[in-house]
Amino acid sequence: METPKRAAASIGREVFPHAPAKLVVIGGGSGSFSVLSGLKSNLSVDISAICSMMDSGGHSGLLRDACNVLPPGDVRRCLVALSQQTELLRDLFSYRLDEAPYRGTNIGNLMILALTRLLGSEEQAIEGVSRILNIRGEVIPVTLANTHLNAVLSNGEIIRGEANIDTRSAHLTSATLPSITSVFLDPSVDANEKAVSAILDADFLIVAPGDIYTSIVPNLLVSGIAEAISHSSAPMLYAVNLMTKHGETDSWTATKHVEVISAYAGRVPDGVIAHRGIIPPELASSYRVEHAAQVLVDADRLRDLGVRLVFETDVMSRTSVIRHDPQKTAEAIAYACGELAGQDQQRVAEAG
Repeated sequence: METPKRAAASIGREVFPHAPAKLVVIGGGSGSFSVLSGLKSNLSVDISAICSMMDSGGHSGLLRDACNVLPPGDVRRCLVALSQQTELLRDLFSYRLDEAPYRGTNIGNLMILALTRLLGSEEQAIEGVSRILNIRGEVIPVTLANTHLNAVLSNGEIIRGEANIDTRSAHLTSATLPSITSVFLDPSVDANEKAVSAILDADFLIVAPGDIYTSIVPNLLVSGIAEAISHSSAPMLYAVNLMTKHGETDSWTATKHVEVISAYAGRVPDGVIAHRGIIPPELASSYRVEHAAQVLVDADRLRDLGVRLVFETDVMSRTSVIRHDPQKTAEAIAYACGELAGQDQQRVAEAG
């Protein structure tokens, strides 16, 4: 099989009548950050990052409540990930103060807030920061309306607010937390027109790794997004999570991840990228305390579900945290996109 590194150029002019290829990355949090950080060095792609706007915790949540603005955290992470500016400026936009009375304050969030006030809207503020950070591509909020994420549990309880959903396992360490059966937005909101246009105009749709119910699915709940994804002719690729998350994806296999995303997106991903390799025991033990485990890749069941390409390769970073490595993941995405495009071209040729 061709290695990802050799295939990295295959999403350029060799595959499409135009270049660069238009990649739309959908997600939020650290997963999108890793994917975008790796992709920005590939000059064969034009990147649009659609990010969730439902964060209600930390400094983003504080600014959201106190200043009546959209939460800036996920937008800021995407902007920093795509930045071509100096490391010092990227670090400044990620810097968080530790001292009272400003403990937890993020400088980048404040910059976005200040530009929102100066320029008149969050959308203009994002464009302003994009110029300051000299980003490759475009960062698009999935919606410009204010809404909150809510989860329905298997015991009938409703948890309100993204932060409360995201952190409930930290407060309840029992191995038998009630599972999430569904999530919804309150109020329902319409998609940012730019997000819909980007999806419909994409050559490839990339669903980033990340917390299913707090980073990925919130995008798909916004009215107009799932409809655009289901109508898009672009191949859809999903980078499956490395680890399960207690209270959200306990014991989930790769197929279960894909089933849930498919249910909300309105279509099954054409390709799945999954990690091949064993999590180092010293790292796995620290996650075991949190009732998290490596996601089992059940490739045959994925294919039975309708996934055309299951690409298993090493995409994990070699750090103290189990996360996707930006460069490895970007190379895997390049390879998978080339393979899917080749399959599509072959089917067209056979049909003709």
